Amino acid sequence: MQVLWKTTLESLREHISEETFQSLIRPIELASLEGKTALFRVPNTFHGEWVTANLGDVISDALCAAAEDLGREIPRPLEIAFEVDDSLMDRFEIEETPAEPAKPARASVAPSATPSAAPRLNAKYSFDNFIVGPSNQLAHAASVGVAKAPGSRMNPLVICGETGLGKTHLTNAIGRAIYEANPKARIIYLSAEEFTNEFLLALRNQRADEFHQRFRRECDVLLMDDIQFLAERERTQEVFFHTFNTLYQEGKQIVITSDVYPQHIPGMQERLVSRFEAGMVADVQPPELDTRVAILQKKAEEEGIDLDPAVADFLARVVKNNVRELEGILIRLAVKAELLGRRIDMELARDATRSLIVEANNTATTVEDIQKAVCAYFGIRLSDLKGKRRHRAVSFPRMVAMYLARQRLGTSFPELGDRFGGKDHTTVMNAVRKIDRLVEESDEQVVASIEAIERRLGF
Repeated sequence: MQVLWKTTLESLREHISEETFQSLIRPIELASLEGKTALFRVPNTFHGEWVTANLGDVISDALCAAAEDLGREIPRPLEIAFEVDDSLMDRFEIEETPAEPAKPARASVAPSATPSAAPRLNAKYSFDNFIVGPSNQLAHAASVGVAKAPGSRMNPLVICGETGLGKTHLTNAIGRAIYEANPKARIIYLSAEEFTNEFLLALRNQRADEFHQRFRRECDVLLMDDIQFLAERERTQEVFFHTFNTLYQEGKQIVITSDVYPQHIPGMQERLVSRFEAGMVADVQPPELDTRVAILQKKAEEEGIDLDPAVADFLARVVKNNVRELEGILIRLAVKAELLGRRIDMELARDATRSLIVEANNTATTVEDIQKAVCAYFGIRLSDLKGKRRHRAVSFPRMVAMYLARQRLGTSFPELGDRFGGKDHTTVMNAVRKIDRLVEESDEQVVASIEAIERRLGF
């Protein structure tokens, strides 16, 4: 039962936000599975009712899929039931507490009269177990800097990057480091979606004053994931704008994460974008091969998995763009090996990743994919990339995009001209030749840019 639930948890983690996973899924346990009913132990009745109503289908699907992966069939549809187990309440608390006396509070983190409640942070995420590589070096350094001196130069800190690359890991690590240095620091960690829901609930219950008190007067550090969720939500953006201003003016640290650069979030107020960009913006890119191998080795060490270097290298070459997926495939592989009574060898690894390889081979990259990847890497707008601006900040990325589309997709010069705002095919040809020449000359900037973008695209 434990093996089945552990496999299910890995699957759930890939399909729901980390905040939802930690606050709603982690505190429950699979008690039994009989016929068409899965019985779960939950901390309280409200928790059980909420999870059943809102996440029941997701849990059911993940449980059935995990069972199939382990060679076991479960009848569908699966019903979710629960029983209350008070002992699970302690899972809401932080799993580790500082062993040493607290250090003096930072100047920007005002000490409260009594220690604050332990922040809702994931104990497994820390700076110690974060694997640093060229793809995340800047974001890691900025995060460490913020943790050492909250509310100083890098405020706000905006960490950008696609799903599963370590943004949540860094955010939790920041919160934990600050809390361990000063247990009196009032740290709020939540997603933009949860912020929105709490605001709407406060309005519905006529408790807006309590909401503002919590986020503006009783907060020293605000950590918010997935700020892009606020897109097009004018009223919530208005509230967050004033919350941001209050915290910033009082020297409180703000850390937010986003799937894209702030200026690329549709429907985000310009004044918010301006404030985000006034701080430190650091992106996290898909990890390089060496970093992926190191991530696997670290995860194997933490989980007590005997991982052959050749298998680690193979897995790292198959799963290129998502750290969470990379760790997940290792856990599933270990579970399968345990059930079969085998060691993790190349044959087992190939069998476990066969579907991933087929999926990767069937995924076609388009010119638009390349354009978006180039824009994300250089931090420019897609409209500028396709436009007529000749400033180097735009023209160089445009030439790189044309070169990649030509080299990787074999797109004709006339078609590229059409895809880049009606450019003449000779203009495109000259741009491609210029980048090609720079690559042949081993121009460091050009080669590094192209390699980084190709990693984003999975080439």
